Amino acid sequence: MKIIVPMAGMGKRMRPHTLVVPKPLIPVAGKTIVHRLVEDIAGVCNEKIEEIAFIIAPTFGKKVEADLVKIAENLGAKGTICYQQEALGTAHAILCAQHALDGRVVIAFADTLFRADFVLDDTKDGIIWVQQVEDPSAFGVVKLNAQNEITEFVEKPTTLVSNLAIIGIYYIKDGARLKSELQYLIDNDIKDKGEYQLTNALENLKLKGVKFVPGEVKEWLDCGNYKATVYSNQRVLEFIKDKEKMRGEGVVLENSVIIEPCLIGNNVTIKNSVVGPHVSLAQNSKVVDSVVKNSIVYEETHIENQIIADSMIGKNVVLKGKSRELSIGDFTTEIL
Repeated sequence: MKIIVPMAGMGKRMRPHTLVVPKPLIPVAGKTIVHRLVEDIAGVCNEKIEEIAFIIAPTFGKKVEADLVKIAENLGAKGTICYQQEALGTAHAILCAQHALDGRVVIAFADTLFRADFVLDDTKDGIIWVQQVEDPSAFGVVKLNAQNEITEFVEKPTTLVSNLAIIGIYYIKDGARLKSELQYLIDNDIKDKGEYQLTNALENLKLKGVKFVPGEVKEWLDCGNYKATVYSNQRVLEFIKDKEKMRGEGVVLENSVIIEPCLIGNNVTIKNSVVGPHVSLAQNSKVVDSVVKNSIVYEETHIENQIIADSMIGKNVVLKGKSRELSIGDFTTEIL
């Protein structure tokens, strides 16, 4: 089994966080999005992962590349780096890792996380993971027949044809056949909404007899913007609280309360504060005289005299408020 992870996008909806780090390397509950994604996929596969191919932009840099290779190696797989020079669509992105399109393949776009309790059925021709959504116009969707087989792929429909949105994770039994269809789109300049789309290649495979079925997940967690990522952090913390180590080494806790679940990194200092629930504090961060809840705080960040909720705070940030002495009478309202 091989995993292909297209992740070359600019992550514009996640700015300013993606100005200095690619979106898939943003931390959620102490691990990067892409790290958690490939771990989750490996957890549902019933065989060894041979290779994880990461499709990135050349501008990501050597450190990012080394970090991605290490993620694969930690799962016992070979990590390879492939470059997408230009953003020309999902089909074009996947074809940038064409050497890995051989045999059984899972394709997973690195802006989504999921919870599942199944084992992948690798006897199927293809599995497309979907979830019902209220507004399918921003997604690729599928239509099903009475036998629960996919009969049609529609990319970002302008009229309601289905509310089963493709979450961005695909299993293909024969990667070589998919590679052929992706190349056909490029060679014949077949585009949909101005880009080469994976759904068009899947549709061609379906017309040639490949049977696709929908896969269901317990929970689909989008990481497309900062509010969605903060929510995903909350849900992941709930999911891992009894499975992963939630406290790092060298944590200093002084006259403070941690409301679980929270993930506290190495060498974090918390003084005279309330932290949680649903907070991830990265290593070497400091919280003093503050309240922080439902937030992601990157490493080396100092928060003092603040009340923070539903937030993402980057690396090496200093946030210091001003403490005050107050004597306020009855029926007073103050809005800062």
